[in-house]
Formats: sequence, C-alpha cells, structure tokens
Amino acid sequence: MQRLYDFLRRHPTGVDVFWAFVLLGLSGMSMASGMYDAGREAIVAVPVALGLSTVVALRRRAPEKMLLLAITVGVVQLVFGVRPSIGNFAMLVITYTVAAVGERWASRLALVCSLSAAALSQLRWEAEPGGSWAQAVFVTIVMTVPFVLAWVLGDSLRTRRAYFSQLEERAARLEREREAQSKVAVAAERARIARELHDVVAHNVSVMVVQADGAAYVMDAAPDQARQALETISSTGRQALAEMRRLLGVLRTGDAPESGEYVPQPDVEQIEDLVEQVRQTGLEVDFKVEGTPRPLPSGVELTAYRIVQEALTNTRKHGGPDAGASVRLVYFDDGLGLLVEDDGRGAAHELYEDGGADGAGHGMIGMRERVGMVGGTLDAGPRPGGGFRISALLPLKPAG
Repeated sequence: MQRLYDFLRRHPTGVDVFWAFVLLGLSGMSMASGMYDAGREAIVAVPVALGLSTVVALRRRAPEKMLLLAITVGVVQLVFGVRPSIGNFAMLVITYTVAAVGERWASRLALVCSLSAAALSQLRWEAEPGGSWAQAVFVTIVMTVPFVLAWVLGDSLRTRRAYFSQLEERAARLEREREAQSKVAVAAERARIARELHDVVAHNVSVMVVQADGAAYVMDAAPDQARQALETISSTGRQALAEMRRLLGVLRTGDAPESGEYVPQPDVEQIEDLVEQVRQTGLEVDFKVEGTPRPLPSGVELTAYRIVQEALTNTRKHGGPDAGASVRLVYFDDGLGLLVEDDGRGAAHELYEDGGADGAGHGMIGMRERVGMVGGTLDAGPRPGGGFRISALLPLKPAG
C-alpha cells in the first residue's frame, strides 16, 4: 500500500489524467442516456465535456490556465444552454487546486466565480419551473456551499504549506547562523592560540639567544658564567616546550590529556618571577607594585602578564646595550595600571605605528588585541627623553 501511495505521489499528472478519463466517461454516459436535447445542445455538449476533462487532467501543471478554461467552458454552457452535468465537477476541482497552489489573482478569481456560478446557473435553468423565490434561494445556497468549502480547504492548505516553508527557512537560517558563529569562534580561538604561541616563542627564544651569545663570549675567559648561561638556556627551553605543549594540547580534541600537560595560565603573581628571569639574562629591571593587590579576572591577569612579557622582550631585542627597564603595577579602585619603560634606543617607529601594520610588530598587535578583549586601553610609543614606554589600563571586575 505504501508503494502505491509513493507511486501516486511521484506521478501526480498521471493520476489527474486517469480521473479525467473517468470524468469523460461519465459525461459520455450522461449524453448517451439522452440528458441533452437533440440538436445544438447535444453538439456543444461534446466539446464542453472534453474541455472539463482537460481541466482535471492539467490542473496541477497549469492551474491558472485551466481555471480560465473552466470559466470559458462555463460561459459556453450559459450561452448555448448546455445544462450542468457530472462533468461540471471539474469546476469544483479546479477551484480547490487554484486556491491551494495557484497565483493569488487566480485564487481570488476562483472565489468570485464560486460565489456567482450557482446564482447564474439558477437564473439560466430553474430547478422547478414555477417554484417560489425561497426555493430558488435555497437551491442557490446549497449549490454554492461546496464551491466555497473547496476554496476554503485549498486556501487553508496553501497557508499551512507557507507556514511549514517559513519554519524550514527559519531552521535553515538558524543553522547558517550557528555555522557562522562556529567559524567566528574557531577564528577567535586560533587568534588566541597564535598570540599565546608568539608570546611564548618570542620571550623564551630571545632569552635563549641572549644567553647563548653571552656563553659564547665568555666560554674561555669565564667557564662558570658560561655554564650558568647554558643552564639558563636549558631551563628556558624546557619552560617554552611546556607552554607550547599546553597550547597545542588544546587543539587535540578527543585525545586524553597527558598528566601534567595542562597547567594554569600565567597570572599577576608570576610577573615577579618573570622579572627575575629577565634579570638573569643581564637586563636590569626595577619592579614595583603600588596599591592593594586584589583578586582579578583570569583574562585580566593573563593580559597583564603577557603585556609585561612582551614589553621586556622588546627591550632586550631593541633596547641596545646597557639598557634598563622598569615595571609598575598600580591597583586603582576601578582598574589595574601597567607601566613598562626602558631607557634604551627604542624600537623602530613602524613597530608601534598602527599596531605594527607592516607585519614586523606582531607583538604590539597582540598586546592591543588582548587589551581590547578585556575592555582596556593601551598606549605605546617612544619616550621624550629616549627609550620606549608601554602603559595600559585594565578594568577590574569582581572575581568569580
């Protein structure tokens, strides 16, 4: 039974043609039974029956054209006096079809014709000659009701299909929005990981390069200092590998994390350790904390740590020999202030102009993005008396 139903759904025109032949056969039987008077009425009844059967056969392929054909056939019946027969059932069918799938103008035209067809038929052919006007009105209403019901049923089906189509469109739009949001989230996560990797590589590798150069310089004259430099290189390299392993572990979706692979993000308390590590590389750094320390959001703490890390890395890379730096952390009532200054020769102008748009200042771009993500402000540029200054204000929020 299901196969038959599926077959009928796949071949709607074939089903309509079948019922058109059935309707044509019934009309032929009516004509053969002597329903029409011999002469002009019987002759015109043949093309009328063919036209109404054609309306049923092609109602779904061309509903508007078939409605016009049905109206033409109805006018021909009125003009030539061909009385309604079983074939006129096609008008009921085309009214439903146009209301369900036809254009709006065709649906309104079908409704107008449905309301007027019974009255015109009653005026052209009286049901009982000599009957009262009340009987005529009653017959007209009874004949009109099926047409109106067919139109209402078709229009309700149209409304239901439009509703489901709207639901499907909304679901598809939501799915596209979810995909777009997922892509944005992936891009943001990739940017975050790229910033983290840059901070890790730029800081630790620069420390290793400075220590390696120093070790090579004092290798023969001061073996103990060279040995200490090599130990610093070793510990810095292990730290860099640990941080890179933690970051890359985020990308391993579905894999079980290895023991000790995921470690807490750097925070404000570790800035002092960072400064001490930089001092071991030979850069003099003055570190002070002003105000009363308080709990900070993890994003603010990570941002503060990375800003100090990037600023000191730039001092080592661009400050020149005998450069010194100072780091200030100031706790305000509504924010955390950061001030990192050095007295070196400073970085090239392109590294901080427009956030390093030349492609060489990725660290400055990362700092600006980090500060922007937590709603803070950043100011970076050369000092009037020489050197470089980076100041940032990060908003504080209640922890947890």
